[in-house]
Amino acid sequence: MTTVKLPYGKEKLTLELPEDELKGVLTSQTHEYTVEKSEKELVKEALAEPIGTPTLQELAQDKEEIVIISSDHTRPVPSHVTMPILLDKIRAGNPEAEITILVATGFHRASTEEELRDKYGDEIVDNERIINHDCRDEDSLVEIGTLPSGGDLILNQLAVEADLLIAEGFIEPHFFAGFSGGRKSILPGIASKKTVLANHCAEFVGHDHARTGILDGNPMHEDMLYAAEEAGLDFILNVAINEEKKVINAFAGHYQEAHLEGCDFVTKLAGAESKPADIVVTTNGGYPLDQNIYQSVKSMTAAEATCNENGVIIIASECSDGHGGEGFYRTFAEAETVPEVMEEIEVRGRNETVPDQWESQVLARILLQFEVIMVTDAPREMVEDMHMKWASDIDEAVTMAKEIVNNDNPEITVVPDGVSVIVK
Repeated sequence: MTTVKLPYGKEKLTLELPEDELKGVLTSQTHEYTVEKSEKELVKEALAEPIGTPTLQELAQDKEEIVIISSDHTRPVPSHVTMPILLDKIRAGNPEAEITILVATGFHRASTEEELRDKYGDEIVDNERIINHDCRDEDSLVEIGTLPSGGDLILNQLAVEADLLIAEGFIEPHFFAGFSGGRKSILPGIASKKTVLANHCAEFVGHDHARTGILDGNPMHEDMLYAAEEAGLDFILNVAINEEKKVINAFAGHYQEAHLEGCDFVTKLAGAESKPADIVVTTNGGYPLDQNIYQSVKSMTAAEATCNENGVIIIASECSDGHGGEGFYRTFAEAETVPEVMEEIEVRGRNETVPDQWESQVLARILLQFEVIMVTDAPREMVEDMHMKWASDIDEAVTMAKEIVNNDNPEITVVPDGVSVIVK
Protein backbone atom coordinates (compact mmCIF):
# COMPACT_ATOMS: atom_id res chain seq x y z
CA MET A 1 0.00 0.00 0.00
CA THR A 2 1.05 3.57 -0.67
CA THR A 3 0.12 6.29 1.82
CA VAL A 4 -0.57 9.87 0.71
CA LYS A 5 -1.30 12.72 3.12
CA LEU A 6 -4.01 15.15 2.01
CA PRO A 7 -4.31 18.69 3.45
CA TYR A 8 -7.76 19.20 4.97
CA GLY A 9 -8.54 22.29 7.00
CA LYS A 10 -5.73 22.57 9.53
CA GLU A 11 -5.25 18.78 9.60
CA LYS A 12 -4.40 16.06 7.11
CA LEU A 13 -6.33 13.08 5.84
CA THR A 14 -4.64 9.76 5.11
CA LEU A 15 -5.26 8.05 1.78
CA GLU A 16 -3.99 4.50 1.36
CA LEU A 17 -4.01 2.93 -2.10
CA PRO A 18 -2.68 -0.35 -3.50
CA GLU A 19 0.49 0.25 -5.52
CA ASP A 20 -1.04 -1.28 -8.64
CA GLU A 21 -3.90 1.27 -8.52
CA LEU A 22 -1.78 4.39 -8.00
CA LYS A 23 -1.01 5.89 -11.41
CA GLY A 24 0.94 8.80 -10.00
CA VAL A 25 1.19 11.56 -7.40
CA LEU A 26 1.43 15.06 -8.86
CA THR A 27 3.08 17.53 -6.54
CA SER A 28 4.65 20.95 -6.74
CA GLN A 29 8.35 21.09 -5.98
CA THR A 30 7.62 24.18 -3.91
CA HIS A 31 6.75 21.74 -1.13
CA GLU A 32 10.23 20.19 -1.28
CA TYR A 33 12.15 23.37 -2.02
CA THR A 34 14.60 24.14 0.75
CA VAL A 35 16.27 27.41 1.56
CA GLU A 36 18.84 28.15 4.24
CA LYS A 37 17.47 31.58 5.07
CA SER A 38 14.55 32.44 7.33
CA GLU A 39 11.26 33.83 6.04
CA LYS A 40 12.12 37.28 7.37
CA GLU A 41 15.56 37.19 5.76
CA LEU A 42 14.07 36.34 2.37
CA VAL A 43 11.56 39.18 2.60
CA LYS A 44 14.13 41.71 3.77
CA GLU A 45 16.56 40.74 0.99
CA ALA A 46 13.85 41.19 -1.65
CA LEU A 47 12.97 44.61 -0.24
CA ALA A 48 16.63 45.61 -0.12
CA GLU A 49 17.07 44.99 -3.86
CA PRO A 50 13.69 45.64 -5.51
CA ILE A 51 13.16 44.88 -9.19
CA GLY A 52 12.58 47.95 -11.35
CA THR A 53 11.94 50.47 -8.56
CA PRO A 54 13.75 52.38 -5.81
CA THR A 55 13.59 50.86 -2.34
CA LEU A 56 10.46 51.24 -0.25
CA GLN A 57 12.27 53.59 2.14
CA GLU A 58 13.15 55.88 -0.76
CA LEU A 59 9.63 55.77 -2.19
CA ALA A 60 8.10 56.63 1.19
CA GLN A 61 10.30 59.62 2.00
CA ASP A 62 8.00 62.40 0.78
CA LYS A 63 4.67 60.55 0.87
CA GLU A 64 1.96 61.40 3.39
CA GLU A 65 -0.93 59.03 2.63
CA ILE A 66 0.31 55.47 2.09
CA VAL A 67 -1.95 52.50 1.38
CA ILE A 68 -0.88 48.87 1.61
CA ILE A 69 -3.25 46.53 -0.19
CA SER A 70 -3.27 43.19 1.61
CA SER A 71 -4.92 39.87 0.67
CA ASP A 72 -7.96 38.79 2.67
CA HIS A 73 -8.71 35.78 4.88
CA THR A 74 -9.16 33.42 1.90
CA ARG A 75 -5.51 33.71 0.89
CA PRO A 76 -2.59 32.12 2.78
CA VAL A 77 -0.32 35.16 2.53
CA PRO A 78 1.91 35.06 5.63
CA SER A 79 1.12 38.66 6.54
CA HIS A 80 2.30 38.08 10.11
CA VAL A 81 5.76 37.87 8.49
CA THR A 82 5.49 40.38 5.64
CA MET A 83 3.38 43.20 7.09
CA PRO A 84 5.60 44.11 10.09
CA ILE A 85 8.59 44.33 7.74
CA LEU A 86 6.70 46.48 5.24
CA LEU A 87 5.58 48.83 8.00
CA ASP A 88 9.12 49.11 9.37
CA LYS A 89 10.57 49.89 5.94
CA ILE A 90 7.96 52.57 5.24
CA ARG A 91 8.49 54.23 8.62
CA ALA A 92 12.25 54.07 8.20
CA GLY A 93 11.73 56.27 5.14
CA ASN A 94 9.01 58.43 6.63
CA PRO A 95 8.10 58.09 10.33
CA GLU A 96 5.24 60.56 9.94
CA ALA A 97 3.43 58.77 7.12
CA GLU A 98 -0.27 57.97 7.54
CA ILE A 99 -0.56 54.27 6.68
CA THR A 100 -3.74 52.36 5.87
CA ILE A 101 -3.91 48.60 5.39
CA LEU A 102 -6.63 48.00 2.81
CA VAL A 103 -7.87 44.41 2.83
CA ALA A 104 -8.45 43.29 -0.76
CA THR A 105 -11.66 41.36 -0.36
CA GLY A 106 -12.47 41.46 -4.07
CA PHE A 107 -15.94 39.95 -4.33
CA HIS A 108 -15.68 38.18 -0.96
CA ARG A 109 -17.21 39.11 2.37
CA ALA A 110 -15.29 41.30 4.79
CA SER A 111 -12.64 39.68 6.97
CA THR A 112 -13.73 39.41 10.61
CA GLU A 113 -11.68 40.76 13.50
CA GLU A 114 -10.77 37.21 14.47
CA GLU A 115 -9.53 36.52 10.93
CA LEU A 116 -7.54 39.75 10.91
CA ARG A 117 -5.88 38.87 14.21
CA ASP A 118 -5.09 35.39 12.90
CA LYS A 119 -3.55 36.94 9.80
CA TYR A 120 -1.63 39.95 11.14
CA GLY A 121 -1.30 39.35 14.86
CA ASP A 122 -2.71 41.40 17.73
CA GLU A 123 -0.12 44.18 17.63
CA ILE A 124 -0.95 45.23 14.08
CA VAL A 125 -4.71 44.91 14.54
CA ASP A 126 -4.59 46.95 17.75
CA ASN A 127 -2.32 49.69 16.42
CA GLU A 128 -2.79 50.08 12.67
CA ARG A 129 -5.63 51.45 10.56
CA ILE A 130 -7.20 48.48 8.76
CA ILE A 131 -10.11 48.83 6.34
CA ASN A 132 -11.97 46.09 4.49
CA HIS A 133 -12.63 46.92 0.84
CA ASP A 134 -16.31 46.68 -0.09
CA CYS A 135 -16.96 46.24 -3.81
CA ARG A 136 -20.62 47.20 -3.33
CA ASP A 137 -20.10 50.43 -1.37
CA GLU A 138 -20.35 53.06 -4.09
CA ASP A 139 -19.43 55.87 -1.68
CA SER A 140 -15.96 54.34 -1.23
CA LEU A 141 -15.31 53.85 -4.96
CA VAL A 142 -14.21 56.08 -7.83
CA GLU A 143 -14.31 55.58 -11.60
CA ILE A 144 -10.96 56.19 -13.29
CA GLY A 145 -11.33 54.88 -16.82
CA THR A 146 -12.25 52.00 -19.13
CA LEU A 147 -10.63 48.57 -19.26
CA PRO A 148 -9.21 47.25 -22.56
CA SER A 149 -12.19 44.88 -22.62
CA GLY A 150 -14.59 47.81 -22.45
CA GLY A 151 -15.66 47.47 -18.82
CA ASP A 152 -15.75 50.45 -16.47
CA LEU A 153 -12.68 50.68 -14.24
CA ILE A 154 -13.96 51.57 -10.77
CA LEU A 155 -11.63 51.17 -7.79
CA ASN A 156 -11.37 51.89 -4.08
CA GLN A 157 -10.95 55.63 -3.62
CA LEU A 158 -8.44 55.27 -0.76
CA ALA A 159 -6.09 53.38 -3.05
CA VAL A 160 -6.53 55.66 -6.05
CA GLU A 161 -5.88 58.81 -4.00
CA ALA A 162 -2.91 57.42 -2.05
CA ASP A 163 0.43 59.17 -2.38
CA LEU A 164 2.08 55.75 -2.40
CA LEU A 165 0.25 52.53 -3.28
CA ILE A 166 1.78 49.22 -2.23
CA ALA A 167 0.45 45.67 -2.47
CA GLU A 168 1.47 42.48 -0.69
CA GLY A 169 0.42 39.05 -1.86
CA PHE A 170 1.58 35.62 -2.91
CA ILE A 171 2.11 33.89 -6.23
CA GLU A 172 0.51 30.55 -7.04
CA PRO A 173 -1.05 29.05 -10.15
CA HIS A 174 -4.53 30.50 -10.75
CA PHE A 175 -7.22 28.69 -12.68
CA PHE A 176 -8.19 31.55 -14.99
CA ALA A 177 -5.88 34.50 -14.24
CA GLY A 178 -2.79 32.35 -14.87
CA PHE A 179 -1.18 33.25 -11.56
CA SER A 180 -2.24 35.04 -8.41
CA GLY A 181 -0.35 38.03 -7.09
CA GLY A 182 0.87 41.27 -8.65
CA ARG A 183 -1.88 43.06 -10.55
CA LYS A 184 -4.61 40.90 -9.00
CA SER A 185 -4.37 42.98 -5.82
CA ILE A 186 -6.06 45.74 -7.83
CA LEU A 187 -8.46 43.75 -10.01
CA PRO A 188 -10.37 42.05 -8.50
CA GLY A 189 -8.82 42.89 -5.09
CA ILE A 190 -10.01 46.49 -4.65
CA ALA A 191 -12.30 46.83 -7.65
CA SER A 192 -16.02 47.59 -7.70
CA LYS A 193 -18.63 44.91 -8.21
CA LYS A 194 -19.32 46.29 -11.70
CA THR A 195 -15.65 46.11 -12.71
CA VAL A 196 -15.18 42.57 -11.38
CA LEU A 197 -18.29 41.37 -13.20
CA ALA A 198 -17.11 42.86 -16.50
CA ASN A 199 -13.67 41.27 -16.19
CA HIS A 200 -15.01 37.88 -15.06
CA CYS A 201 -17.44 37.58 -17.98
CA ALA A 202 -18.35 34.30 -19.67
CA GLU A 203 -16.33 35.15 -22.77
CA PHE A 204 -13.10 35.65 -20.81
CA VAL A 205 -13.53 32.73 -18.40
CA GLY A 206 -14.18 30.47 -21.38
CA HIS A 207 -11.14 31.76 -23.31
CA ASP A 208 -8.52 29.12 -24.15
CA HIS A 209 -5.76 31.27 -22.64
CA ALA A 210 -7.62 31.93 -19.38
CA ARG A 211 -6.07 28.89 -17.79
CA THR A 212 -3.65 27.88 -15.07
CA GLY A 213 -0.11 29.13 -15.65
CA ILE A 214 -0.93 31.19 -18.78
CA LEU A 215 -0.40 34.97 -18.95
CA ASP A 216 0.33 35.60 -22.64
CA GLY A 217 -2.88 36.22 -24.53
CA ASN A 218 -4.96 35.90 -21.36
CA PRO A 219 -7.66 38.60 -21.65
CA MET A 220 -8.34 38.62 -17.90
CA HIS A 221 -4.64 39.23 -17.18
CA GLU A 222 -4.52 42.07 -19.72
CA ASP A 223 -7.42 43.85 -18.02
CA MET A 224 -5.75 43.35 -14.64
CA LEU A 225 -2.44 44.81 -15.82
CA TYR A 226 -4.21 47.87 -17.16
CA ALA A 227 -6.06 48.33 -13.87
CA ALA A 228 -2.79 48.20 -11.91
CA GLU A 229 -1.24 50.83 -14.16
CA GLU A 230 -4.21 53.16 -13.95
CA ALA A 231 -4.46 52.73 -10.18
CA GLY A 232 -0.84 53.84 -9.84
CA LEU A 233 0.38 50.68 -8.11
CA ASP A 234 3.87 51.76 -7.12
CA PHE A 235 5.37 48.72 -5.41
CA ILE A 236 4.60 45.08 -4.65
CA LEU A 237 5.90 42.48 -2.27
CA ASN A 238 4.92 38.99 -3.40
CA VAL A 239 6.07 35.72 -1.87
CA ALA A 240 6.15 32.10 -2.96
CA ILE A 241 5.15 29.64 -0.26
CA ASN A 242 5.39 25.91 0.41
CA GLU A 243 2.87 23.39 1.72
CA GLU A 244 3.27 24.70 5.27
CA LYS A 245 2.49 28.22 3.96
CA LYS A 246 6.07 29.25 4.72
CA VAL A 247 7.94 31.75 2.55
CA ILE A 248 10.48 30.11 0.22
CA ASN A 249 11.20 33.15 -1.94
CA ALA A 250 10.19 36.80 -2.19
CA PHE A 251 9.91 39.31 -5.02
CA ALA A 252 9.63 43.05 -4.58
CA GLY A 253 9.47 46.12 -6.79
CA HIS A 254 7.59 46.96 -9.99
CA TYR A 255 4.10 45.43 -10.12
CA GLN A 256 4.76 43.70 -13.46
CA GLU A 257 8.51 43.07 -13.51
CA ALA A 258 8.72 41.65 -10.00
CA HIS A 259 5.55 39.63 -10.51
CA LEU A 260 6.85 38.05 -13.73
CA GLU A 261 10.07 37.03 -12.02
CA GLY A 262 8.01 35.43 -9.27
CA CYS A 263 5.80 33.65 -11.82
CA ASP A 264 8.90 32.23 -13.53
CA PHE A 265 10.12 30.89 -10.21
CA VAL A 266 6.78 29.26 -9.40
CA THR A 267 6.42 27.82 -12.92
CA LYS A 268 9.73 25.99 -12.64
CA LEU A 269 8.64 24.37 -9.38
CA ALA A 270 4.92 23.87 -9.93
CA GLY A 271 4.88 22.03 -13.26
CA ALA A 272 3.86 18.36 -13.16
CA GLU A 273 3.35 15.94 -16.03
CA SER A 274 -0.20 14.67 -16.41
CA LYS A 275 -0.88 11.07 -15.35
CA PRO A 276 -4.32 10.41 -16.89
CA ALA A 277 -6.52 8.17 -14.76
CA ASP A 278 -10.18 7.25 -14.32
CA ILE A 279 -10.16 8.57 -10.74
CA VAL A 280 -8.29 11.67 -9.58
CA VAL A 281 -8.07 12.67 -5.91
CA THR A 282 -7.17 16.23 -4.95
CA THR A 283 -7.56 18.91 -2.26
CA ASN A 284 -7.61 22.68 -2.13
CA GLY A 285 -4.46 22.81 -0.05
CA GLY A 286 -6.05 22.95 3.38
CA TYR A 287 -6.79 26.07 5.44
CA PRO A 288 -7.37 28.87 4.54
CA LEU A 289 -7.91 27.92 0.90
CA ASP A 290 -10.45 25.18 1.60
CA GLN A 291 -12.87 27.25 3.67
CA ASN A 292 -15.68 26.91 1.13
CA ILE A 293 -16.89 25.14 -1.99
CA TYR A 294 -16.41 28.32 -4.02
CA GLN A 295 -12.65 28.32 -3.50
CA SER A 296 -12.44 24.54 -3.93
CA VAL A 297 -13.29 24.77 -7.61
CA LYS A 298 -9.71 25.90 -8.21
CA SER A 299 -8.17 22.54 -7.32
CA MET A 300 -10.79 20.71 -9.35
CA THR A 301 -9.23 22.27 -12.47
CA ALA A 302 -5.93 20.54 -11.67
CA ALA A 303 -7.77 17.24 -11.38
CA GLU A 304 -9.67 18.05 -14.58
CA ALA A 305 -6.36 18.29 -16.45
CA THR A 306 -5.37 14.70 -15.62
CA CYS A 307 -8.73 12.89 -15.45
CA ASN A 308 -9.89 10.57 -18.21
CA GLU A 309 -13.13 11.35 -20.04
CA ASN A 310 -16.18 10.37 -17.98
CA GLY A 311 -13.91 9.83 -14.96
CA VAL A 312 -14.40 10.79 -11.33
CA ILE A 313 -12.83 13.65 -9.39
CA ILE A 314 -12.63 13.34 -5.60
CA ILE A 315 -12.02 16.63 -3.80
CA ALA A 316 -11.30 16.70 -0.06
CA SER A 317 -12.10 20.18 1.21
CA GLU A 318 -13.23 21.07 4.73
CA CYS A 319 -15.52 23.97 3.70
CA SER A 320 -16.07 25.25 7.24
CA ASP A 321 -17.61 28.38 5.68
CA GLY A 322 -20.12 26.43 3.56
CA HIS A 323 -20.63 27.23 -0.10
CA GLY A 324 -18.85 30.59 0.00
CA GLY A 325 -21.17 32.45 -2.35
CA GLU A 326 -24.95 32.68 -2.35
CA GLY A 327 -25.18 33.35 -6.08
CA PHE A 328 -22.78 30.50 -6.77
CA TYR A 329 -24.86 28.11 -4.68
CA ARG A 330 -28.23 29.24 -6.05
CA THR A 331 -27.08 28.88 -9.65
CA PHE A 332 -26.78 25.13 -9.17
CA ALA A 333 -29.43 24.58 -6.50
CA GLU A 334 -32.11 26.16 -8.67
CA ALA A 335 -31.11 24.36 -11.88
CA GLU A 336 -32.42 20.93 -12.76
CA THR A 337 -29.35 20.00 -14.81
CA VAL A 338 -25.75 21.15 -15.25
CA PRO A 339 -26.19 21.79 -19.02
CA GLU A 340 -28.93 24.24 -18.04
CA VAL A 341 -26.42 26.13 -15.87
CA MET A 342 -23.85 26.38 -18.66
CA GLU A 343 -26.38 27.40 -21.30
CA GLU A 344 -27.64 30.28 -19.17
CA ILE A 345 -24.10 31.52 -18.50
CA GLU A 346 -22.84 31.36 -22.07
CA VAL A 347 -25.60 33.60 -23.47
CA ARG A 348 -24.80 36.44 -21.04
CA GLY A 349 -22.85 39.38 -22.40
CA ARG A 350 -20.05 41.15 -20.54
CA ASN A 351 -22.39 43.64 -18.92
CA GLU A 352 -24.84 40.90 -17.94
CA THR A 353 -22.43 38.92 -15.76
CA VAL A 354 -23.97 37.98 -12.41
CA PRO A 355 -22.16 37.50 -9.07
CA ASP A 356 -20.11 34.32 -8.78
CA GLN A 357 -20.84 33.43 -12.43
CA TRP A 358 -17.16 32.71 -13.14
CA GLU A 359 -16.93 30.06 -10.44
CA SER A 360 -20.22 28.56 -11.61
CA GLN A 361 -18.95 28.48 -15.18
CA VAL A 362 -15.79 26.58 -14.30
CA LEU A 363 -17.61 24.15 -12.01
CA ALA A 364 -20.22 23.53 -14.70
CA ARG A 365 -17.47 22.85 -17.24
CA ILE A 366 -16.01 20.24 -14.90
CA LEU A 367 -19.35 18.66 -14.02
CA LEU A 368 -20.23 18.31 -17.70
CA GLN A 369 -17.19 16.06 -18.10
CA PHE A 370 -16.81 14.27 -14.77
CA GLU A 371 -18.60 13.09 -11.66
CA VAL A 372 -17.36 15.01 -8.61
CA ILE A 373 -17.36 13.58 -5.08
CA MET A 374 -16.72 15.92 -2.16
CA VAL A 375 -15.23 14.77 1.14
CA THR A 376 -16.22 17.72 3.27
CA ASP A 377 -17.74 19.08 6.46
CA ALA A 378 -20.21 21.04 4.33
CA PRO A 379 -23.78 19.71 4.65
CA ARG A 380 -24.63 16.80 2.39
CA GLU A 381 -27.74 18.56 1.11
CA MET A 382 -25.69 21.59 0.08
CA VAL A 383 -23.21 19.49 -1.89
CA GLU A 384 -25.94 17.49 -3.59
CA ASP A 385 -27.88 20.67 -4.39
CA MET A 386 -24.82 21.65 -6.41
CA HIS A 387 -24.96 18.45 -8.47
CA MET A 388 -22.03 16.77 -6.73
CA LYS A 389 -21.87 13.67 -4.55
CA TRP A 390 -21.05 13.77 -0.83
CA ALA A 391 -18.82 11.35 1.09
CA SER A 392 -18.20 11.20 4.82
CA ASP A 393 -14.53 10.24 4.45
CA ILE A 394 -11.86 9.59 1.83
CA ASP A 395 -12.25 5.81 1.87
CA GLU A 396 -15.99 6.06 1.22
CA ALA A 397 -15.28 8.45 -1.65
CA VAL A 398 -12.84 6.03 -3.28
CA THR A 399 -15.36 3.19 -2.95
CA MET A 400 -18.06 5.36 -4.54
CA ALA A 401 -15.71 6.35 -7.36
CA LYS A 402 -14.87 2.74 -8.15
CA GLU A 403 -18.57 1.95 -8.41
CA ILE A 404 -19.11 4.88 -10.76
CA VAL A 405 -16.29 3.87 -13.13
CA ASN A 406 -17.40 0.23 -12.73
CA ASN A 407 -13.90 -0.98 -11.94
CA ASP A 408 -12.68 -2.55 -8.69
CA ASN A 409 -9.05 -1.97 -9.61
CA PRO A 410 -8.89 1.36 -11.50
CA GLU A 411 -5.92 3.63 -12.05
CA ILE A 412 -5.94 6.53 -9.59
CA THR A 413 -3.93 9.73 -9.77
CA VAL A 414 -3.50 11.89 -6.66
CA VAL A 415 -2.88 15.64 -6.70
CA PRO A 416 -2.42 16.29 -2.94
CA ASP A 417 -2.55 20.08 -3.33
CA GLY A 418 -4.41 21.00 -6.49
CA VAL A 419 -3.94 24.77 -6.17
CA SER A 420 -0.15 24.51 -6.15
CA VAL A 421 0.32 22.49 -9.34
CA ILE A 422 0.37 23.35 -13.04
CA VAL A 423 -0.58 20.08 -14.76
CA LYS A 424 1.06 19.85 -18.18
